[in-house]
Amino acid sequence: MSAVSDRPPVTRHHPSGESPRDRLPVFPWDKLAPYKATAAAHRDGIVDLSVGTPVDPVPALIQKALIDAADSPGYPTVWGTPELRDAITGWVERRLGARGVTHRHVLPIVGSKELVAWLPTQLGLGPGDRVAYPRLAYPTYEVGARLARAGYEVYDDPTDLDPEGLKLLWLNSPSNPTGKVLAKDELTRIVAWAREHGVLVFSDECYLELGWEADPVSVLHPDVNGGSYEGIVSVHSLSKRSNLAGYRAAFLAGDPAVLAPLLEIRKHGGMMTPATTQAAAAAALGDDTHVREQRERYAARRTALREALLAHGFRIEHSEASLYLWATRDESCWSTVAHLAELGILVAPGDFYGEAGEKFVRVALTATDERVAAAVRRLTA
Repeated sequence: MSAVSDRPPVTRHHPSGESPRDRLPVFPWDKLAPYKATAAAHRDGIVDLSVGTPVDPVPALIQKALIDAADSPGYPTVWGTPELRDAITGWVERRLGARGVTHRHVLPIVGSKELVAWLPTQLGLGPGDRVAYPRLAYPTYEVGARLARAGYEVYDDPTDLDPEGLKLLWLNSPSNPTGKVLAKDELTRIVAWAREHGVLVFSDECYLELGWEADPVSVLHPDVNGGSYEGIVSVHSLSKRSNLAGYRAAFLAGDPAVLAPLLEIRKHGGMMTPATTQAAAAAALGDDTHVREQRERYAARRTALREALLAHGFRIEHSEASLYLWATRDESCWSTVAHLAELGILVAPGDFYGEAGEKFVRVALTATDERVAAAVRRLTA
């Protein structure tokens, strides 16, 4: 499936005959506006479970690191401070089980969404190249391919794909939206297949520290990659595990042969993580206590919402990790969205993430304890 529009030219200002807007899908969240208005009219207020935006405080030690770095008048470096790179390499080895990771194996990025949207372009992909991502997936994988004018397709099992022209394979475990986790043997098989066919693997692992009924494994684990990082890169974010969505703190780890040219491209593009964020990220990666505390908050909210949804007649599939419950009443997702909006609860329709989600909704755990309790009362009344 090609990402290039077949429509006739709409403006004289673009020699290709298409405007930037023509290359992008309709922004899906705009469709939720009337349902949000319905939910907001509830007498006890809206419970917004539609977006995975953290609501809990930024841990004090991270705030302190940010404040202490506030006097940063000079430009930060794209590669990050040595202290940040030390923190990333230490975390990757401590938490992911990776071995032999050096500064050459890591690269800070300005939030993971920026990377997903612009990676195909930064890799030099274009017409004739293909990008693949899971059938149910974060919409920005498609956006990234479209921006690069590359082809794109979805998969159930990536090893069933035709490798001809396939330049970038996205993995996402734990999955957004389903919470599905790829087992170690599955990852091992996929990495071996990709290497055999010369396909670059980027593994989006932003929810890896939020496993509930499974223990997610990284592609950087030696049992998966055989002790080599050739052809693989993992993507990690501090937005969820440290409540730093507002800081735009994330990083890549993996093949130096891939990261080195990306570093050069990002230098030219001025894609620098602010110095204050770099200091905060280093502090966040060096502390595991706040992550455990935040996990406990999410675990309690997950248990309460899961039980309430089941009591209300929902069925929940996968959801063994991440910050979401993938739920269905075996009806159109929009019927479910409308039903819950009448209860003052806003959720994300599953078809935002692909046609295969048309009978599911994604329920986020990112609401305060008080709002989650309100949702539970309404679902179980």
